[in-house]
Amino acid sequence: MCVTCGCDAEGSVTMHVPGQENNHDHSNGHSHSHSNAKTTLSVEQDILQQNNLLAERNKGYFDAKNILALNLVSSPGSGKTTLLEKTLTDLKEELTFSVIEGDQQTTNDADRIHATGTKVTQINTGKGCHLDAHMVLHALQGMKPVNDSVLFIENVGNLVCPAMFDLGEKERVVIISVTEGDDKPLKYPDMFYTSTVCVINKIDLLPYVPFSVDKVKENALKINRNLQIFEVSCTTGEGLNEWYSWLKSKVLAPDKV
Repeated sequence: MCVTCGCDAEGSVTMHVPGQENNHDHSNGHSHSHSNAKTTLSVEQDILQQNNLLAERNKGYFDAKNILALNLVSSPGSGKTTLLEKTLTDLKEELTFSVIEGDQQTTNDADRIHATGTKVTQINTGKGCHLDAHMVLHALQGMKPVNDSVLFIENVGNLVCPAMFDLGEKERVVIISVTEGDDKPLKYPDMFYTSTVCVINKIDLLPYVPFSVDKVKENALKINRNLQIFEVSCTTGEGLNEWYSWLKSKVLAPDKV
């Protein structure tokens, strides 16, 4: 068990492209030693250093091709796949999309995205609890997203480990649903601190749950005062136009953001 992120180094990573036979297995490459605190620190530094070098490589690739890469992070059940489906469907005539889907098992989410007509690659992390820059690099080599497009990277549902791993993204979007506690930003500060955007999802359920939008905003901005916050419902469509406008502005005016 890796003390840096909790994922098992013996697990494998499998990639699936819907409609293609495109599976790859390889070790996560984590180094492990647990004899004392000093060794633990060395392991953590080594893992993150290697990841950050590859993240810079990914970032250079995105910049060279003018690809807006967004890392979608959340706890399980926040509705990020539904938000992604809705976004892809509503904006497919205006923007070009591709998607990397991260889950421990199954191709369920990739199948949902593929049904929208979007190019998608599923990464199954096995016992791993997050995507890392090498997994994304490997996926990019196979999918080759086009210039001037948007790449969504839907991370494994987890508000802890993905916060530490830069994927080379331009924006990190943390999604929280109103069915979760409004103290989530305080309980998981690293994720909110490293994100640039916060989407408060499922606001159509507000009459039925004990959740304060004002309180979650206050808590999120207490952690990261630069967070841009959107309130949306994929069921009623409320707030989606504001989310779409922000997304399009990032693509159409990359030099101004």
